[in-house]
Amino acid sequence: MIEWRPNAPKWEQVADILKGRIADGTYPVDTPLPSEHLIVQEFDVARGTARKVLTRLREQGVAYSVRGLGTFVSPPPADE
Repeated sequence: MIEWRPNAPKWEQVADILKGRIADGTYPVDTPLPSEHLIVQEFDVARGTARKVLTRLREQGVAYSVRGLGTFVSPPPADE
């Protein structure tokens, strides 16, 4: 069970949890992240919240989507 922080939106807290799992190797590069449905089940959030989590991870460059397959962990950015 998650203890929600009252001063942060749930989507942000779930995104932080998933980013932590990416950082610790639970979700290696190019592996699928949980689907909207699985996020709803695991975190007991609304589907719109789950969608926003995945959208934000893509916007932050942490994840990418493949139409019809799902959302996957992005490789770390190359140093310039």
